[in-house]
Amino acid sequence: MEICGIDEAGRGPLAGPLVVAGVIFKNRDNWIEELNDSKKLSEKKREKLFNIIKENSLYHIVFIDNKTIDENGISYSINFALNEIKQNLKAKKYIFDGNSNFNVKDIETLVKGDSKVKEISAASILAKVSRDRFMIDISKKYPEYEFHKHKGYITKQHIEKVKEFGFCEIHRKSFKVKSLKEFY
Repeated sequence: MEICGIDEAGRGPLAGPLVVAGVIFKNRDNWIEELNDSKKLSEKKREKLFNIIKENSLYHIVFIDNKTIDENGISYSINFALNEIKQNLKAKKYIFDGNSNFNVKDIETLVKGDSKVKEISAASILAKVSRDRFMIDISKKYPEYEFHKHKGYITKQHIEKVKEFGFCEIHRKSFKVKSLKEFY
C-alpha cells in the first residue's frame, strides 16, 4: 500500500518557520537503514539520511513563515501544510505524527508515529533538517541571536538574546513567553 508519512518541525519555537514534510517511498520493500524519529538521531546522521531519503522517495516540504503563524495561528498553518502535501503527493493512505489531523479529511494520526512508521520517520528527518538549515542560514543575517545554536527554540540563551536585542523579523510575536512580557 502506498503510504505518505507526514511530520513537522518547528511547531513550538519562538522564531523561524514551521516546516511540514510528506514522504512516499519509491520502493517500500527497500528500506533505508537507520530511519528513526529525527530527535533520536544526531545532526550528522540526519544530514546523511536527508539526501538518501530524497533520492528514494517522492516528497514535498512546506515552509510556513512566522508572519503567517502570527496572523493565522499554528493550527491553521498545520492545516494548510497538510492540505498542500495531499495536493502534491498522491497516496492511498496519509499518516501524520501526533494525535490531531487538524481537520484535514483522510489523514490518519499516530502518536509517536515518527518512531513506528518509516515514512513518518523519513518525513521527520526532512522537516527537521530543512528547518535547521534555514535557521543556520538566517543566523548569518542575524548573528547576534545565534540561531545556528538554538534554532529558534525557547532556550535560556535565546531568551537572553531577545532581552538584549529585542525581537527581529523572524520572531513569532504570537508565542508569548512569560519572561519576555515587556517585549510584546
